[in-house]
Parts: sequence; structure tokens; C-alpha cells
Amino acid sequence: MIPRELIDVAPVPGGGEELRLFRRGGDFMIVLDRNELMNSRMSGSEKALAVLTLERLDRRAAPHLLIGGYGMGFTLRAALAGLGPKARVTVAELVPQIIDWARGPMAAMTADCLADLRVAIVFDDVMAPIEAGHGAYDAILLDVDNGPHGLTRANNGRLYSARGLAAAGRALAPGGILAIWSAAPDPRFVCRLGDAGFAVEEIVVHARGNGKGPRHVIWLATGP
Repeated sequence: MIPRELIDVAPVPGGGEELRLFRRGGDFMIVLDRNELMNSRMSGSEKALAVLTLERLDRRAAPHLLIGGYGMGFTLRAALAGLGPKARVTVAELVPQIIDWARGPMAAMTADCLADLRVAIVFDDVMAPIEAGHGAYDAILLDVDNGPHGLTRANNGRLYSARGLAAAGRALAPGGILAIWSAAPDPRFVCRLGDAGFAVEEIVVHARGNGKGPRHVIWLATGP
């Protein structure tokens, strides 16, 4: 077996934790403690987060998307592939070194998506642009931690609280979509989305693009 090589370590702001970037052959892994958060071989559900959202945006001519968490860029690249030239995508990334990794060791996989003129990077907790963006976004795509329960950073849980969902609703344009990735189902969270006024669609997708691997969950919550 090809050994796993540690490439870099990045502190998580405000979390007291560290993300580690590993490479094994041509594959990359981002790990927190003993938890593998991302693996370049498993991109299917991250891509589906963008594809499923765009399918429901009714061909808006110049949509503005907010993506919470760059990760390995699978969601961003899938969004750019489906969007027109007038679209805008704001990516909120809390850990600056994630973007350094995308431009450095993972540059071949990044495929210049960060240089796309439709893309703006904000180095901040995604909650900041959500709270500041009244009616600004046609869709908000969240792939933060493993879903509604904070893993990387306890503060991430506020995104999925009643207060966080209310802020997301205000940040969306009429009929906008809040799309959320999760490693597992969470019936209580679905109820919370409903209580916040969203119409919720739950879709199970595989981690790999070939329909194999672990099953993940995407919630597509349409605002009023």
C-alpha cells in the first residue's frame, strides 16, 4: 500500500483544532483528529449539492450563490459548470490555508476555479455573509462539518439553529434555496427547517460519483 504523506497542518480559527492535509499517491485527504472530513476520491455528494440546487433555481439569468466551506472545491466547480456568465458565486472559507492548499498541492485538481471572474472568496465564518445578506442570495449551499452537528468547530452548530435558519431565510431572495449537505439523516433538523418556514426536500446521494460508497444526505429547503 502507498503510504500516506502529511503535507501541511492548518489551525481552525476559534476551534482549537487542526486540519491536516495528507496525500496518498494522487489522492488527497483532509483530516481532523481521527476523522477524515474530505477525500478527493469521494466527490459525488459534494457535486450533487450544486447540481441539485441549480436544477431548482428556475434558470435565473444572473443568480448569486453563497457556498459555505470550500473544502476541496467539488461543489464550487460543479456550480460553475452549470452557471451562466452573469452568475456570481461567493465562497466563505474560515480556514485560509484551505485555499492555499487548493492553489498549491491540489492545484491540478482545482482547475483554476478560484481564478474564475464569477468567484469571490471571503475569509470568514459563513454566518457573517448570511447575517449581512438580506435578500442577497438566490441559493446558500452549506457543506460545513459533517452536517447539523458541529465537529470541526462547536460554533458551527449555530448555523443550523433556529436563529441561524431564520438568518438564512432573510438572506435568500424570494423563492431562494438553502441547500445543506450532511453525512447522515437528522429528522429533528428536518423539523427545525419546517418550523423556520422552509419547504424541505431530502435526497440521499452516494459519496462517489459512480453511485457507490457511503450514503450522504442533501436537504433542499425552499424559502417562502
